[in-house]
Amino acid sequence: MEGKSVVDQQRECSIFAETECVGMQNDHGSNQEELKKILQMRALLEKHDPISKDYDDLTIRRFLRARELDTDKACAMFLKYLKWRKTFISNGSISVSEVQNEIAQNKMFMQGSDKTGRPITVVFGGRHFCNKKGGVEEFKRFVVFGLDKLCSRIPSGQEKFVVIGDLQGWGYSCSDIRGYLAALSILQDYYPERLGKLFIVHVPYVFMTVWKMVYPFIDEKTKEKIVFVENKQLKSTFLKDIDENQLPEIYGGKLKMVPIQDD
Repeated sequence: MEGKSVVDQQRECSIFAETECVGMQNDHGSNQEELKKILQMRALLEKHDPISKDYDDLTIRRFLRARELDTDKACAMFLKYLKWRKTFISNGSISVSEVQNEIAQNKMFMQGSDKTGRPITVVFGGRHFCNKKGGVEEFKRFVVFGLDKLCSRIPSGQEKFVVIGDLQGWGYSCSDIRGYLAALSILQDYYPERLGKLFIVHVPYVFMTVWKMVYPFIDEKTKEKIVFVENKQLKSTFLKDIDENQLPEIYGGKLKMVPIQDD
C-alpha cells in the first residue's frame, strides 16, 4: 500500500474483482452474495495493509453497502479510511484535552436509545460558533470524538445511531459552512452506514439559506435519513421511534441529558 495512490489501489481492486468474481450472481440483496464480497474484499485489503485484519466483517460490510456492493469502490474507500485513521487519529482515539474549546460550547449530549437500540445524540446547532482558537481542525477532532463515543455505545446486533439536530436559537453567527462540510465529509467517508436517522428540529427560516448550500454535498443515502420535524409535531414524531423513558426531557420525555464528555 505504501506509496500507492487511491487510484492505483482502486485499479488493483477492479482487477481482483474481475478475476475472482467470474460466475457470481448479481444479487445485492443476498446474504450469501455479501459474504462472498466480504471475503473477496478482505483478501485484497490484507494484501495492501495488514492492519485491516483488525477489522471485523461487519465493518467491511458497511463499506461495501455504502458503495452498493461494488467491491473495487468499497476497497478504495476502506484503504482511504485506514490511511486517514493512521494520520488523523495517530493515538487511536481523540482525547478530551484535544477538543477543549469545542467542549466548552456545551453543544453535544448523549441521550438514551431508540426502540431498535440505536444510541441517540443531541446536537445544539445554535450553540456552535467558529472556533477561532483551534480552528476547523479542532472541530474535526471534536466530530470524530463524538462519533467514536456514539459508535462505542452501539449494542451488539445494531450498527447505527440516531442524531437529533436542534437548531433552537440558530442565527448567522452560528453559520460555519467549512465546519458543516468537514463534518459531513467525515461522516460519509469514514463512518459509512452508521447514521440511522437525523431529526432536524426547531429550524429557523434563515437556516434554509445555509441548508441550500450544504445539501448538494449530501449523498443520496444520507438524504433519505434526514427528517425535518415541525415544532407542533415534535413529541408525537419522536415517540414513533423513541420510548418516552428514552426521550430527552426537553422534548417531553423523561431522560436527563448527559454532556458528551461525561458519558
